[in-house]
Formats: sequence, structure tokens, C-alpha cells
Amino acid sequence: MTTEITDKHRVVIVGGGFGGLYAAKSLGRAPVHVTLIDKRNFHLFQPLLYQVATGTVSPADISSPLRAILARNKNTRVLMEEVLDLDADRQCVITKDNEIPYDTLVLATGVSHHYFGNDQWKDTAPGLKTVEDALEMRRRIFLAFEAAEKETDPAKRLAWLTFVIVGGGPTGVELAGAIAELAHATLKEDFRSINTTEARILLLEGLDRVLPPYPPELSAEAEASLRLLGVDVRTKTLVTNIEDGVVSAKQGDVVEQIPAQTILWAAGVKASAMGKILAERTRAELDRVGRVIVGPDLSVPDYPNIFVIGDLAHYAHQDDKPLPGVAPVAMQQGEYVARLIRQRLMGNDLSPFEYNNNGSLAVIGQNKAVADLGFMKLSGPLAWLVWVFAHIFYLIEFDNKLIVLTQWAWSYFTRNRGARLITGESTLSAFSSPIESAEAAAIKEPTVKV
Repeated sequence: MTTEITDKHRVVIVGGGFGGLYAAKSLGRAPVHVTLIDKRNFHLFQPLLYQVATGTVSPADISSPLRAILARNKNTRVLMEEVLDLDADRQCVITKDNEIPYDTLVLATGVSHHYFGNDQWKDTAPGLKTVEDALEMRRRIFLAFEAAEKETDPAKRLAWLTFVIVGGGPTGVELAGAIAELAHATLKEDFRSINTTEARILLLEGLDRVLPPYPPELSAEAEASLRLLGVDVRTKTLVTNIEDGVVSAKQGDVVEQIPAQTILWAAGVKASAMGKILAERTRAELDRVGRVIVGPDLSVPDYPNIFVIGDLAHYAHQDDKPLPGVAPVAMQQGEYVARLIRQRLMGNDLSPFEYNNNGSLAVIGQNKAVADLGFMKLSGPLAWLVWVFAHIFYLIEFDNKLIVLTQWAWSYFTRNRGARLITGESTLSAFSSPIESAEAAAIKEPTVKV
């Protein structure tokens, strides 16, 4: 067991996502010693994960090594560790091998998928939060077309060509649009036994419109654009069961059984386990999805030296509703906490955190997007251009910006996606069909359950 000894104020940041990274970067010239801890050795640009899942970019294009990003911050060290616990009274975080002391603690561990009590669905309907999630989605999406190419039974082929996305928020909308473009444009000439344009892409949303946080007119624009791409958008539709390659979807009093081999989850999130640990150690209050309810300065009640930022934080001191779990919120909170730490070291304080909302963006497909910029609302090609340049701007490193911009330009003019690799387990054999007979299933057990 080791500890870090320093005469400087010790800031420990747990999580290398947008919130933790921006806090660490902003403390680069401060008279403090910063320790950034993350389970991974890289920062992931999560807003573009869906493009990894649909073959537009590769994981390395949207990832940057944390050590490289922070190499110029001589007061900062990066540890590839997993924090298992913390002791708020002794002021240390506990990993498998170390106790790391802090004077100020910043928790930015984010969220994971939420299946609303149906965790048995997670193997069948993967979510999209990590590189591994995106690669698994990519494998399933492209393997479905390969399996359909070999399938001679029309009903089984249709099940392979049916893609169900659960959840009509930004992630669900972006996934649905990208898969529709794959089927109707990118892959159209690649197969001989199937017509990929006959693929069914269903987007299921429980509320009365897609993109619920957006203004109603932009939700309507997004739905219209999805339908033009061939997406079957079903609102007021609840998923009641996912089993054996069949989705049970309830709309009103009608329940439909939808055979589908590719089911993708974009319906909800829950806070990381660190929220529960913090609540147990500090008696902090959690909301219904496990986020920590923080004070106006993002600190934990009774523990002014512990801050929670990003998706893990429930901040409702602005407009009386929690801030959305989006990257700009985490970035601004990280920078705010860094400023607050510097001011406190000088004996000063800061006014409460206030999020500067520069707008919300969601892309539906090529030349199709919606943008709520506050002072104006956009849709179509202009909104798409805003989306493109906003995402390029926020990518962390210059080489990532250049690579992604080049990839997008190539995809735009050729409709080709160069990262369409099927990797991982069971790349040569098809999954079992959702309508395969019990006798056949008994003879041929599937290698991978989906």
C-alpha cells in the first residue's frame, strides 16, 4: 500500500471523461498536486460512439491517451486504477492496491445503462457507453447482414434484417438514422442474395415524441427525417419483454411480437456505483437513478471538499430541474470546480455554478440534423453543418480532429464507411434464428446469444 506525500494541496479526480479531464486540464498551472484516476488509459469522445457502432470511424479516431493530453501539466499524474471505496473522514480514496489521500476530491465517474429492473436484457440488447459496447454493436449490425445473405428462409431472413432501437433520445435517433443509411446507401450494392433496402429499422419510444428534451417542432422535424430514411418510428410504445430474439412492444392495449436479431438499447441510464458508495460514506442524497444531489457549488452537503460533476451529479439549482447529462455540462462543471479550488486556496470563493447552454444538437443522417441554439432553431443541412463543426471543435487532440474530418468528408462524397470490420467472438457462424424450431435449436446450440 502506497501513499503520495506532497506539501502541495492534493486534488484527486476520479474519472477521465469530459468533467474529470476538463478539471485536470484547468488545474495545470495551479499550485496543487493533481492525481487523475481512471479505469482506462484514454479519454473517449462518447458523442461519436454511435459512429464507431455503425462503421464510420474507428475507436482510436475518437479516443486520446490521458497521459498524452495531460503531458504538459507537470503538476499532474495519471493512474490507471479503479476506485473501490473512499474514506471521507480520513480523506482518501481506496483502490485495489493503494490508498490515495486528498485535500479535495472530484468525482466524475459518469453513468451506465439502465434497464429499469430488467437487467436480464443487457446481453440481448447492448447499450452504448464504452468502446467495447460500440464494437459489440458494430459486430452485431454487420453480422446481421452477413447472416441474412446466407439465409434461405424468408421469415428468418427478415428477422436478420430487422433492427430494433429502444429509446428515442439523441443516441437512439442517431443510431436509427445511421443504420438506415447503411441499409439504403452504403451496403446497397454489396450483397447479391439480399436487398439491404428491405431492412426494417424500428425506433421505439415510450413518450409521445422522439427527442423529448427538444422543442416539439424539432422533434417533429427529426421524426420526419427518420421516416424519409425508412425508419419506422413508434412513439407511445413500451417494451415489455425481450427474449429469444423477439421484442414485445406495447402500444396502447396492443402488444406486438417483433422477431429481431439485432436489438440495441438507448432508453435510459443509471449512475455509476460510485454514487452509492459516496452516499454510504457521507450520507449524501441520491435521486431515483443514483445520481448525487449536489449543492450550488457542486459540493456534497457537509463535505465542502468533495465535488461531484458530470453525469453523476444531480444539479437542480438552475431552472428547478436537473441539468442534462451532456458533454458541455460536464466540461463547464469541470472548469468551474478548478476555478473554485484555485479561489479557495487564495481565501476567496465563487458564486454558484451556472450552466451556459449553447444549444442542443442531434444528427439524423447525412445533411439531416436538428439544432436548438436557444436564440434560434435549425433543421436540415444548416443544422447538420453546425453539428459537424461543433463535434470537430470539441474533439480533444488535433490528430483526432483531422482524422475524423477526413473520414467524414470521404463518407460524405462516397457513401462508404471504411471501419466496417466484424471482430470478436463468433464472426464466422450465424446466431440462432429467433424463429428456429426447438428441435433444430437442440441440435445446434448458438455460439452467442443475442
